[in-house]
Amino acid sequence: MLASFLLSLREGIEAALIIGIVLGAVNKLNRRDLIPSAWYGTVCAILVSLIAGIALTALGLSLEGAAEQIFEGIAMLAAACVLTWMIFWMNGQAHYIKGELESGVSRASSSGGGRAIFSLAFLAVVREGIELALFLTAATFATDSQSTLIGATLGLGTAALLGAALFASTLRLNLLRFFKVTGVLLILFAAGLVAHGIHEFNEVGWIPPVIEHVWNLNPFLDENSTVGSLLKALFGYNGNPSLTEALGYAAYFAVIYIGLRRVNQPAESLVQQTA
Repeated sequence: MLASFLLSLREGIEAALIIGIVLGAVNKLNRRDLIPSAWYGTVCAILVSLIAGIALTALGLSLEGAAEQIFEGIAMLAAACVLTWMIFWMNGQAHYIKGELESGVSRASSSGGGRAIFSLAFLAVVREGIELALFLTAATFATDSQSTLIGATLGLGTAALLGAALFASTLRLNLLRFFKVTGVLLILFAAGLVAHGIHEFNEVGWIPPVIEHVWNLNPFLDENSTVGSLLKALFGYNGNPSLTEALGYAAYFAVIYIGLRRVNQPAESLVQQTA
């Protein structure tokens, strides 16, 4: 439940910021007649995302045997890839999203009016929604559908309240720190998805385990206990992983570390030059 809450909270706040920027840009242009179009686009994006999430989860739960394991493995690795892309994108582009959206609103209001604003809001929000649908599908396979649904509902509800409070200027939230903290947690969650996906492919025989169980921590921390289940849902904890599962988990952190260093290197060099 905590994993789905965290994912929903972060994606919900991102969506709330996007909606707020679009509405703020429309107000700046004195085109309040376009506000309904922005809301229609947002509502349609939410409905499409909801349908996508239900369809993906229903498809996965309807499968059995090897087909179920293959679907779960693909869903988890796909969710890990999208999470990784989101981490890198937010790390490099978060400072420019406001300007890009405002420019898009300005172009849309001058060219296509309501239809263009609808498309802009729809595409901006549906991207967040489809990402969340994929994440929650993977989280459902790691835990259960009821816990995922409760966590997602609480996360989106909290995001809506925080978004409303932010735009009403009654709450000051350090968004940079928020995204940094949740970014670290999402890296751990994505690493768990990679390991869990490899585990599913071990089960179906697509990836050889090499060594069935590298170690066994279940006598000390059972993966089926309350704490173990929480760690499994959040970070992909497995008390007795295979060698390829453990290597995949470690390799993901190595890739993230190297990737983030390369992304941040130009910014660090610029700071040094201007100092």
